[in-house]
Amino acid sequence: MELGDSEAVARSLAGDPEAFAALVRRHGQMVHGFLFRRSDRQTADDLLGDVWLRAFHSRQGYDQEWSTARPWLYGIAANVLRAHWRLRIVDHDNRIEPGHDPWSDADTRLDAARRWPALRAALGQLCPEDREVLLLVAWEHLSPAEIAVSLGIPQGTARWRLHRARNLVQARLDRDSPLRSVAPGTTKETEQWM
Repeated sequence: MELGDSEAVARSLAGDPEAFAALVRRHGQMVHGFLFRRSDRQTADDLLGDVWLRAFHSRQGYDQEWSTARPWLYGIAANVLRAHWRLRIVDHDNRIEPGHDPWSDADTRLDAARRWPALRAALGQLCPEDREVLLLVAWEHLSPAEIAVSLGIPQGTARWRLHRARNLVQARLDRDSPLRSVAPGTTKETEQWM
């Protein structure tokens, strides 16, 4: 029988490091997907081992009350990715170069071609904290409580950031909707079905 996340962490801390492998088997593909959606395949492949190494070394910080380690692992993965981007910003001469924008790599993978320009503009207008919360919900299917664990913020802050991000993106999409010019005189109720 496969160990639960809390039990796997507890057993690994008690001297059974092999118990930690249950987390890798259960969440490895999801963690790789998290990295891939925020970068590219090569970067995700390169950083995945770093995520697991950091998780193993910081497992004493895992809250045993949580039944799933997924939010905790996403928080570690986000930190590994941020460290990777910081290292890429400085070139060999220690001059600051324009940073790599990880969101532009996702452009070709989005399945919203008609609304993409407005969606991209809306996401670009969000502050990084709000954008991260929104993407954790949209891409990783985390709840606000899980996001709070992942980002190390209060649940109320996670809920507020999600609410604010959704409202700002929706307002931008409503304003820039290509559907408005398709059928003059169309009401808002019928627009949603077009």
